[in-house]
Amino acid sequence: MDRKSGILFSSAVLVLGLGVALTSRAAPATEVSDLKVTIREWDVPTKGAHPHDPAVGLDGALWFTEQMANKLGRLDPASGEFKEYPLVEGKNSGPHGLVADKSGNIWYTANFGGYIGKLDPRTGKVTEYKMPDESVDDPHTAVFDARGILWFTAQGGNAVGRLDPRTGKIELKKVQTENALPYGIQIDSKGVPFFCELGSNRMGKIDPATMAITEYKLPKGARPRRLAIAADDSVYFTDFKGGNLGRLDPATDAVKMWVSPGGHDSGPYGVAITPDGMVWYSESGVKPNTIIQFDPKTEKFARAAIPSGGGVVRNMAATADGRVYIACSGVDKVGIVERAR
Repeated sequence: MDRKSGILFSSAVLVLGLGVALTSRAAPATEVSDLKVTIREWDVPTKGAHPHDPAVGLDGALWFTEQMANKLGRLDPASGEFKEYPLVEGKNSGPHGLVADKSGNIWYTANFGGYIGKLDPRTGKVTEYKMPDESVDDPHTAVFDARGILWFTAQGGNAVGRLDPRTGKIELKKVQTENALPYGIQIDSKGVPFFCELGSNRMGKIDPATMAITEYKLPKGARPRRLAIAADDSVYFTDFKGGNLGRLDPATDAVKMWVSPGGHDSGPYGVAITPDGMVWYSESGVKPNTIIQFDPKTEKFARAAIPSGGGVVRNMAATADGRVYIACSGVDKVGIVERAR
């Protein structure tokens, strides 16, 4: 759920009137097998919290935003113990995306509040960094580069930005495509940020030095929502509207699309890549929601249902040991996907 009511993209809305624009451009799934995983889920402490994004803490904990409760949450996967951190009192800031820094601080986007926040878990102290432009008041998703710079998207503000934690300075750059709706963002091995343009059939790349934006055109009708970058810098993305998994090769501009196992109305959403190169994502348009694994080497898919139904997995995060953290927003749960033993 995002701040601007006019740009809420629920699967119920987007799957209407899709047509077949991408059918001729997407190869059908070569094979769909049963995905042998264990999916553990926990109820978050605050009912109605709407956990939005998960993140991997410095110590391996599962962190998550509680978008409708104005809190951040932490789960210890070993003990199952939760701890919640209330944010600044007053109007709900709508915590949305989050990521941990190398010192263990948790940074989050206040999608309703127009700021980037930093939580020190040791003290509970929250520091706010306000957007310098009133037209960019809905920071969305954030990611750190190797230099410690925080890059982020602003969906309704149609902008991308960066924050230097050492100075607190925020710089913004408007996307040249109108209503691009910048969404997911990740960094490649060279330190270059890539982001999805949910409002168009484009992917964006930001020059880290100048903040100039280069756009890559995707097949007609595609609407990229989240992305994950492989070790070879291939950009995998979920085509939320077309029901496809896509791959962009930035070196050649080549794009390949695969129809998701759930079909064109499956609403692929959160995506991550584990260290073994496997691509994981969730289908939000099917009931129950699914966890999909795609093997880039064989181009084969495997699928498992989320026990709780999922309630829309809006984002996911891969751990160093190959697990996948998920937040199941509509059912107030967080979970961990592990290969079955």
